[in-house]
Amino acid sequence: MNVNVTGPFIYFEIWGIRITQTALSVLLVTVLLCVAGVMLGRNLQKRPGKLQVLTEKGVMMLHNMVCDTMGAHNAGWTPYIGTIFLSSICGSLIGLTGFLRSSTADLSVPLTWGIMTSVIIWYQSIKRNGLAGWLKGFTEPVVVMTPMNLISEVAQPISMAFRHFGNVAGGGVITSILYTALGMASAALLRLLSGTIVIPCVVMAVAIALLLWGCKAHKTGRKIVGIVFAVLAVLGILENLGILADVPILQFGIPGVLSIYFDLFSGFVQAFVFSLLSMVYIAGACPPPEESENK
Repeated sequence: MNVNVTGPFIYFEIWGIRITQTALSVLLVTVLLCVAGVMLGRNLQKRPGKLQVLTEKGVMMLHNMVCDTMGAHNAGWTPYIGTIFLSSICGSLIGLTGFLRSSTADLSVPLTWGIMTSVIIWYQSIKRNGLAGWLKGFTEPVVVMTPMNLISEVAQPISMAFRHFGNVAGGGVITSILYTALGMASAALLRLLSGTIVIPCVVMAVAIALLLWGCKAHKTGRKIVGIVFAVLAVLGILENLGILADVPILQFGIPGVLSIYFDLFSGFVQAFVFSLLSMVYIAGACPPPEESENK
């Protein structure tokens, strides 16, 4: 995940409007989703192929999720929830490119989604109860509660945004710190092994001994330790020969483990949580028709 802890990089300005990494990421995600929608939605066949089957399966899963959470009468909100869900996932994963910033790592993006959801809730409440009825809700149960009700309405989109932003940005910061730490550890390890060619040779001898001992005793742990020592010995030899040239070897592979969690698992979880909260809040403002008539 490509996250700059000082904020998104500013590429250039157009009429005083700053075009940042986040703006470029959001634009690219929007274009990709639009192109994917057009490509997957055209030339639909009665006998679908594999791609059409997967697309229809995904749409049905999203539709069923909305109906189960919000009720069948709110099925029309499926495109909105789907847009937020896919934009969040793609916005988080786009940071894996290495040169683009995850759009969800910028507070302005999830905050915009939260404000949009709040505006929809307010509109639906006014549409159902009228402006007077909506304003009356801020004074219930007593007039003294009005400030708290107002704060609750304002805090709702802010809490949704900070929850999403904090998890994505926090993961990016941790990953960046890990990369720096592994780079320093790589330099220290190579300096230790490059003092003289004798050190890597001794390490290789220990590695061979451990491998032979592990194979003879059928001990997997000794084999693994032996392989680690052998790799260190080879790295030391290459460093002494000047082939590695201070390459940060520990930065290869190790950060990928954290990336699976922060970029993939956490990205999907935060997209689902944000979409779920949006569904719950909107469903509260759009009750079933029979409940609206009874009020």
